[in-house]
Amino acid sequence: MKKPKKCISVEEARKEQDEWVRTRGKEIQRGQGYEDTREFWYSLDELQEYLDYVREKSKGQGVEKPGIRFYLGAYPKTKEKKGYATVFLAPTKEAPGEPESAEEDSDPNNYEIEPMNIITSGWPPTNY
Repeated sequence: MKKPKKCISVEEARKEQDEWVRTRGKEIQRGQGYEDTREFWYSLDELQEYLDYVREKSKGQGVEKPGIRFYLGAYPKTKEKKGYATVFLAPTKEAPGEPESAEEDSDPNNYEIEPMNIITSGWPPTNY
């Protein structure tokens, strides 16, 4: 199989995470009063199951080019738990109009298909 066009190097991934920790992670820790998680894990089977679900539901809606948008979120704080960060996946559908004139990231969310969460996050966070 050919490597996907949008792959980045391990070195670039490390630089990007280091930059996030340096510029955002410290501010979040200062504001929340604790270090938050910053890495999340899905099994390939879970991801594939969800991608297949979105593809099938989208096809039933006549959506030819569905996508997935990743959102940052946070769980509510409780007496027992800190409000750690999470990530959820939201289905998208192609923007109306001419495909060649639509921007890649302008596809709207498809609110007729449920988002996916319930993931495992690393604690303490694992550096890449």
